[in-house]
Amino acid sequence: MITLKNVTLRRSVKVLLDNTSAIINPAEKVGLVGRNGAGKSTLFGLLNGSLHEDSGDFSYPKQWRMAQVAQDMPETEEGATDFVVNGDTRLSELRAALQLTEHAFAENPDDADTGMAIAHAYTDLADAGEHDAVPRAQALILGLGFKTSELDNPVNSFSGGWRMRLQLARALMCPSDLLLLDEPTNHLDLDALVWLEAWLKKYEGTMIVISHDREFLDAVTSVTMHIDNAQLTRYGGNYSSFEEQRSQQLLLQQSAFVKQQDKIAHLQKFIDRFKAKASKAKQAQSRVKALERMEKVAPMLASADFNFEFKEPANLPNPMLSITDAAFGYPVEGENGEILAPKVIVRGVSRSVLAGQRIGILGANGQGKSTVVKTIARDLGLVSGTITEGKGLNIGYFAQQELDVLRPQDTPLEHMIRLAKDVAASGGSAGGAGREQDLRSFLGSFNFNGDMVKQAVGTMSGGEKARLVLAMMVWQRPNLLLLDEPTNHLDLTTREALAVALNEFEGTLMLVSHDRALLRSVCDEFWMVGRGGVTDFDGDLDDYQKYLLDEAKRLRELVKEESRNGAAQTSVAAMAVAVPTILTSDSPQIASPSSAEQRKVDAQRRQEQTQRNKPLQRELSDIDTKMVSLNQEKSVLEAALTAKPDAQGIAQSGKRLKAIQQELVNLEERWLSLSEQMEVTTV
Repeated sequence: MITLKNVTLRRSVKVLLDNTSAIINPAEKVGLVGRNGAGKSTLFGLLNGSLHEDSGDFSYPKQWRMAQVAQDMPETEEGATDFVVNGDTRLSELRAALQLTEHAFAENPDDADTGMAIAHAYTDLADAGEHDAVPRAQALILGLGFKTSELDNPVNSFSGGWRMRLQLARALMCPSDLLLLDEPTNHLDLDALVWLEAWLKKYEGTMIVISHDREFLDAVTSVTMHIDNAQLTRYGGNYSSFEEQRSQQLLLQQSAFVKQQDKIAHLQKFIDRFKAKASKAKQAQSRVKALERMEKVAPMLASADFNFEFKEPANLPNPMLSITDAAFGYPVEGENGEILAPKVIVRGVSRSVLAGQRIGILGANGQGKSTVVKTIARDLGLVSGTITEGKGLNIGYFAQQELDVLRPQDTPLEHMIRLAKDVAASGGSAGGAGREQDLRSFLGSFNFNGDMVKQAVGTMSGGEKARLVLAMMVWQRPNLLLLDEPTNHLDLTTREALAVALNEFEGTLMLVSHDRALLRSVCDEFWMVGRGGVTDFDGDLDDYQKYLLDEAKRLRELVKEESRNGAAQTSVAAMAVAVPTILTSDSPQIASPSSAEQRKVDAQRRQEQTQRNKPLQRELSDIDTKMVSLNQEKSVLEAALTAKPDAQGIAQSGKRLKAIQQELVNLEERWLSLSEQMEVTTV
């Protein structure tokens, strides 16, 4: 188990944990929560050994293997699959050891011990999963939303968010007893998030996760650890359970505080009244001592919660937008820097956006959600068709990458001064240097206080940048909000403030988010972006999750059908394609014929099956014979190795054993594939 006993932990002069104790039991799934800056990531530093306790005792089993997502952006030309495979530290260590041993043997081929070490190394590699490392890695990569065509692309060819997904896949690839996840959902869309939840539910080790996504925490954790006022408190249950328990505790604490204050007031009144009277001096003195001995109950301090609201829009054009036969895409740059024809992602879109609509935009990553939003926000040009804006349309845009709308070298105050001038120039309220104090006060309402208004944005945290973008949006008094993953760097309290503000917003909202709690809270309808178009999704988020799972099942059945007809050969990794890649399929639905026609078709199919089964049965028989022969040879080689032959013989036997093991794996996979085809054809 993980044990903290009277631990104090500081960063610089700030005390983040003060004489606190806690226990995490093996195989527990723990959500670590607390405000930004409370010390969650610092506690992770203690757990992973990069920081040490200032006092107290911290321990966990030394034999535990730890995995966590590296926070640095990988810079390598290594292919995506190889990069993730190398996350299996045990496998990498064994490969390196084998390489050294083979090098030593090449220099001294008569060394019997080295030859035996080579044989053992091959066996250890097989035990560590060398034979299926690539399929395992590719299943993780595909599960996190990559396409099959991207499996071998260089890591450097992907954008930052996709590289961080590869870091996550690499951490999941690593065999571990303790898994540390710091905001693992930040770079995921909803589809990949569903897949990750399913994967983590099956994880058998101890897991500690920092997340500001309440539904994710509810789905994957059963214990909550809360950092507050430099104390670490354990709560049994997921995040929703923690909120309930915490609320009850605070109410009880406040009740106890009020009662104690009444008692203190009563004692103090007696002391003040009788301390000068000789006959009552003794009783007054005893009450003074009682006050001194009394263990004070702390008041329920009201947290400095972050709250804001959108101003009432000056007008509400209806419709806000009218989209006619539109194609959305983005410009493509050629090898010599020339701009080529734009890549079209979504086409044939004809829709209206009405005043007061609250639209959630769903769809797998790469299907065009952000492209649609960026085009409506005027950041991208329309490829074809028309978008007609309502008179007086005023867009507030939150970009998925905050720096798309921020200047890293500028301060929050400089951003607001420039924005105020732009608003004034476009006919809005007056701005400029004369309004600097008003702008400072406005920024203060978004927790940019004191010197923070003059801090370069590039040095700020993700949460601070997100709050600045929100402040700039509110200042513009928009009537249409376009929000593309606004919660990526917001803590739970700020997410709740955003949900409240959006619910009170009187204009129109279009929201792309993987935060299901936010989508449920503020959206009344959903659009599905996928398969090259935009359609209405008739249902809620529970229906959407069920839809994803049904699509996964349909795809698996389709793959089997294609395989049976000889139309497709599917690798182990491709068979593991997960939810995020499902929605890219344009496979047609198979129509169901009438029952009479079906009987005729079935009869004909059975005749065809008999003919098809014959070559399959022959190949199965050949495989069985070959596997028996290989297993016999394997037994002979293993017996020879135990007899300790000469060094060269050991090395040759070891290499042959590796070849036999790989051949047996290939034959077993082929045998399973043939058997599956036999099962399908006999249905």
